[in-house]
Amino acid sequence: MHNKLASKHLPVKPYSTGRTVPVRELHAGHRKEILQHLLQLNAEDRRLRFGTQTPDEVIQRYVERLDFNKDTIFGVFDLNLRLIGMAHLAYLPKIEGQVRAAEFGVSVLPVGRSLGVGTALLQRSAVHSRNTCIKNLHVHCLSSNKAMMHLAQKAGMSIEYAHGDADAYLKLLPANPSTIVQEAANVQWADMDYALKENLKRSNQAWWWFLGKPKLAP
Repeated sequence: MHNKLASKHLPVKPYSTGRTVPVRELHAGHRKEILQHLLQLNAEDRRLRFGTQTPDEVIQRYVERLDFNKDTIFGVFDLNLRLIGMAHLAYLPKIEGQVRAAEFGVSVLPVGRSLGVGTALLQRSAVHSRNTCIKNLHVHCLSSNKAMMHLAQKAGMSIEYAHGDADAYLKLLPANPSTIVQEAANVQWADMDYALKENLKRSNQAWWWFLGKPKLAP
């Protein structure tokens, strides 16, 4: 029998954090970065993300089969353009008589934790879902995934536990002019942030080439 934790009221500002984390929508050209990101997860992080032990070859097949025309993938990059956080928003099959739904999956490298990266990815996914007529946002994970449970509860999601698994649900309001403007602003901010980091990386590489790489101590 399910044990249900339900929040009657969403926070006044769901998913808000003390800092702004730019979240960029990824495309097929980012498969290499996505693969590198997921391969950096240790065995326990992979188990929590995918619900089971996940060797490299399984992750490679997962990345190869990502359908960017069907689903939406979001990412957060650090100053070196390393993908430190990734969210997969998978649209569930349409069922007659039921509202449209999507499933949210997220992974964050240790270096990006406690920085609001997971929260920003969930916020971005929720706004995008509203703007694409999604009514329910689902999260399915192991009940031992404390980080995901904390993220879901902070977002005001209702959570059900059964047989070691947990399902969280967030009912989304319809899109409105505010969510449309918010997403457009997010896109512009993330694109500008990425371009600045890309230029900074190129500048650093140019300086290293000009000055010569420092010699390693023997």
